[in-house]
Amino acid sequence: MNLDFPIAITKMSGAGNDFIVIDHREPLIPEQRQAEFAQLVCRRRFSAGADGLILIENDDELDFRWRFYNNDGSIAEMCGNGARCAARFAYRAGIAGSSMRFGTVAGVIEAEIIGEQEHVSVRMTEPEGYRNHIFITLDGVRHEVFFINTGVPHAVVFVETDQVPVREWGRQLRYHDQFAPAGTNANFVRVEEDGSLLVRTYERGVEDETMACGTGVVAAAIIAVQQGLSESPVDVTTTGGEQLLVQFSLQQNRATEVFLQGAARLIYQAELSAEALL
Repeated sequence: MNLDFPIAITKMSGAGNDFIVIDHREPLIPEQRQAEFAQLVCRRRFSAGADGLILIENDDELDFRWRFYNNDGSIAEMCGNGARCAARFAYRAGIAGSSMRFGTVAGVIEAEIIGEQEHVSVRMTEPEGYRNHIFITLDGVRHEVFFINTGVPHAVVFVETDQVPVREWGRQLRYHDQFAPAGTNANFVRVEEDGSLLVRTYERGVEDETMACGTGVVAAAIIAVQQGLSESPVDVTTTGGEQLLVQFSLQQNRATEVFLQGAARLIYQAELSAEALL
């Protein structure tokens, strides 16, 4: 790929969901090559490795906009943990102040940097497309599956134990006819006695379990409250052991004013060489 190297990158992690972030206000990667670039640079062991690629770009009306690519090169409409990382990156780079608005495929996202540790609270797009009474058999057991779109589509299954075959069950749900043609992410949720949640997520586009998924955490929290299993604000622990807070209002079984809050860690800053794409 004929690009001008080295390319400055920042590696960030939101609850174990990791991203390569590039200041792309002065374009470096042609749009027609960005999907391929994402696939190559997100490879683990052979390149920088990440769940996704975030390109921060100029916007005439907002603080910035992003292009977000999953590590398979597909475009994701929204990513809650990615949004928190993008917000902290923009704040530290002087692109935006402590309160900001930026554009995604799913719509305009509002974010705020909180406290000395620079945790990030993101106001999510309002969820839509809620469905219940979807019954799907996994390993011979019939489960009720809930569905909601929190910027991207999510299936939610409540389980008694977190020791479930996430990759196998997730793949079955991801490609199930109930969610065709776009497919879905899949979340397996254990409700603790205090109403907090443990969530494991199979992500569409990554095609495997990830350490966390922001939009999945939000989906799980909303449906848990709708089902009377928890109350907002909801504490959620992800596969990676990180904790996120989901807060929202529930009116006539519809969630509004949805916020996702937690740490967005800056792991390292580096220069990417041409050999990272070999």
